Amino acid sequence: MDRPQAEARIRELRQQIQHHDFRYYVENRPEITDAQHDALVQELRGLEAAYPDLVTPDSPTQRVGGVVAEGFAPVEHRTPMLSLGNATSVEDLREFEARLGRALPGERFEYVAEPKVDGLGVALLYERGVLIRGATRGDGRLGEDVTHNLRTIRSLPLRLRGPLADLAVLEVRGEVFMRKDAFQRLNRELEEAGEAPFANPRNAAAGSVRQKDSGITAKRRLDIILYQVSHAEPNPFTTHWDALQHFLEAALPVNARVRHYPTLDDAIAYCQALEAEREGLEYEADGVVLKVNALVQQRLLGSTTHHPRWAIAYKFRARQARTRIKRILVNVGRTGALTPAAELEPVEIAGATISRATLHNADEVARLDVREGDPVLVERAGDVIPHVIEVVPEPEHAARAPFMMPDRCPVCDSQAHRPEGEVVWRCANSACPAQVKERLLHFGSRRAMDIEHLGEAVVNQLVEKNLVKDLADLYHLTVPTLADLDRLAEKSATNLYNAIQQSKARGLARLLFGLGIRYVGEHVAEILAAHAGSMERLLRASAEELAEIHGVGPRIAAGVARFFAQEENVRVVERLKAAGVKMEGAVAAGLKPLAGKTFVLTGTFSSMSRDGARDFIIRLGGRVTSAVSKKTDYVVAGKEAGSKLEDARRLGVATLDEAAFLALVGKA
Repeated sequence: MDRPQAEARIRELRQQIQHHDFRYYVENRPEITDAQHDALVQELRGLEAAYPDLVTPDSPTQRVGGVVAEGFAPVEHRTPMLSLGNATSVEDLREFEARLGRALPGERFEYVAEPKVDGLGVALLYERGVLIRGATRGDGRLGEDVTHNLRTIRSLPLRLRGPLADLAVLEVRGEVFMRKDAFQRLNRELEEAGEAPFANPRNAAAGSVRQKDSGITAKRRLDIILYQVSHAEPNPFTTHWDALQHFLEAALPVNARVRHYPTLDDAIAYCQALEAEREGLEYEADGVVLKVNALVQQRLLGSTTHHPRWAIAYKFRARQARTRIKRILVNVGRTGALTPAAELEPVEIAGATISRATLHNADEVARLDVREGDPVLVERAGDVIPHVIEVVPEPEHAARAPFMMPDRCPVCDSQAHRPEGEVVWRCANSACPAQVKERLLHFGSRRAMDIEHLGEAVVNQLVEKNLVKDLADLYHLTVPTLADLDRLAEKSATNLYNAIQQSKARGLARLLFGLGIRYVGEHVAEILAAHAGSMERLLRASAEELAEIHGVGPRIAAGVARFFAQEENVRVVERLKAAGVKMEGAVAAGLKPLAGKTFVLTGTFSSMSRDGARDFIIRLGGRVTSAVSKKTDYVVAGKEAGSKLEDARRLGVATLDEAAFLALVGKA
């Protein structure tokens, strides 16, 4: 066979294999035997071996890659992968539609409904029909590049077919999951090999997608469904249902149970019917996702910073099981909170083995009157977090000793107290080892100081060996000291040391969040950093002054002032500063040229990322929202701007290109 003949045969084989993969893995209707399929693949491998320059990334032979040398590269999502608002009753769903009606008066709404499969969210990028990249959801803004592992999923096409193959760019969102039978088989294999089994199918899917060796991933029998277009150039869709029909033409797997309904009543009936047959599903599902069908309505409804306003998750009733409490333990968190938890006789709920459940606080323990040895009913809230919901009556209950919260910390034996007006008991010792460990883990987390390699095993050793007593001690560690830790060779120690040093430049907002100040989350930390401009100004600010900042309020202000009034905390801040940790914001207090202005960002920018532009606007006093309305002051449109630019023109909102935006803020 000469080269032209080989090239033609390779194209033919790839098309045949893709067709049969779709029939087998997506439609479950194979047309040929496994042996015949294997013969096609072997013939393709032989031709590609003879003509290696004809191998392409979308070839079926490239589904199993090699080993990733270092971690997973970060991927910034074009649009955030948001969470979903929840509904737990029919009344919640009707209120959801009422909110839609209040936002878009006079409009009628159609819905698309599908099972909420319990897996790992991913974003897939296709260019001219070829899979270019796949990334995890991550924190919603920043995910991890796991393309090499997603390629191993047989139901996922490496090349699209039909009209979608002609689009310059197509980004779709989906869920990687593991069917129940595949999960059970995997756990049997792990147990036979003497390895720990996975707790549930979702954990198995997530762990498999993040394998550094894609050969392992390929053996895990992962599956995927695609459920949303997040970006398309050009965008040929008018409704969500239309997009899903295009998915099928393109060989993108769609949930076979997805349905289109003209009214909410029809969608509610679907939710109830699916919940009734939940146990018979071939995968774990914890609810139904309802989405407004018309894409123009989706754009007008927009999103909050947490969830789209045009979609909601109807959650199935939590699964329950009966077991018995072996003992009641008290855990200590990073803020010193003492939280009672029940150690249980292991029981299986929704495919997961539960051996511990939260009891929340002392008041909840008293309300339940739960005691060690009691039989209890345990529920997995949202099929994730187990908690005790009631004590099962039995005569022996009265003879058991009632539980009392300890008046001393179970870790450091310091005095424990319950602040007036609160339900939580706290350890007063800020140097408590349990608090130090939790504070270190929070300080090094991605959205705080982002210290890679600072995991639980390392933190435990640092605290137990008295190498780190507070946050500032991190910056005095050396490579030889770190290399002496268990399971930390010199290269790993060097990587951790470098990560610690690099974290010094994260800036004031992330430092404030990392300090673990009570009530100060990411958003409040950004507000404080933008207003004060430096740690020095915050240290001098009174609770009254802080409370006057828009978005802060008296409770947060009191928490911040109380934190900086403690000598130990000020000492840690001073030591952090002496170690070179950056303690200034980008803008000094009082310089707020964008105060009172509302912005919407669309497209991509050459001088900064979308997140960078958002943070810059906030630091200058402006506000960033996700949807265009008549209250929007500016739409900043970068390259490849989407429908938000069209909405701005329709509503008469001022638009700025990147150069005009930089000129507005004095950065041109």
